[in-house]
Formats: sequence, C-alpha cells, structure tokens
Amino acid sequence: MATPTSSIPISSVLLIILFSFTSADNTLFSSGILTAGKYLSYNNYQLIMQKDCDLVLYDSGKPVWSSGSKGKARQCYVELQSDGNLVVYGEGTVPVWASKTNVGIGNYVLVLQPDRNVVIYGGAIWSSATNARGAELL
Repeated sequence: MATPTSSIPISSVLLIILFSFTSADNTLFSSGILTAGKYLSYNNYQLIMQKDCDLVLYDSGKPVWSSGSKGKARQCYVELQSDGNLVVYGEGTVPVWASKTNVGIGNYVLVLQPDRNVVIYGGAIWSSATNARGAELL
C-alpha cells in the first residue's frame, strides 16, 4: 500500500510564486483602490487610473490595453472588490467598467507582472492578455 506523502498546498505554492515578483508598487489587494492619477508600476509598465476615467496599461509610455471607460464619468476610481471583481467607478458608486470576475467573497490580489500581463489572483480569475513575451503564466 502506498504511503501518503506530505505536500504543500497549491495555494501556498501560488503565494510563493506570486510574492517572488510582487512589491507594493505593482499590486492591489482586495478592497484596494486607485484614484485618478494613481498607478501600479513594474519596470517600464504602468497601470494608470487616468483622470478621464480610463484605466490604461502602458508599456514604455505606449498604451497596450484600456478599460474603454474614457469619458464615461467623472471623479473615477478603480477598486479590486472583495468578490474578485475589478471595477471602475465614477461619481461615487456608478460602475462604468468591470472585469466581470465576481467569484465570491475572498482575498484577491491584482498584480502587474514582469511579463506585462495584469492578473487577478485568488486563483487566476482574469487577465488583460497583454503579456509581452508570449509566456502564459495562467
């Protein structure tokens, strides 16, 4: 009869991998917000909540992804909700864009990765599909 072996839970392995390329500058945790003009950055990449209400990912100053919410509201901010959904809000609580990743209350983290991809973890539940080198981390 085979003897059971001890194993590290997959969630622990994910955390080890995740924290190997995260810092305060490239992560947004559950219930975290970015107000207009604030951003996450990693090397030449920036995910910016712009004053025009658009959430935009830049590579060396060139836009590579956008939420498409430009001009849809004023006084916008983006929040990683505790249900895993990334939402751009305008004028209080009016949603103007969402990742549609509300998968249940939990602890999530949005990471601007070294490959330029923006991913929500808590299990990878959303990706901007903008990884520069073609490497799939999901």
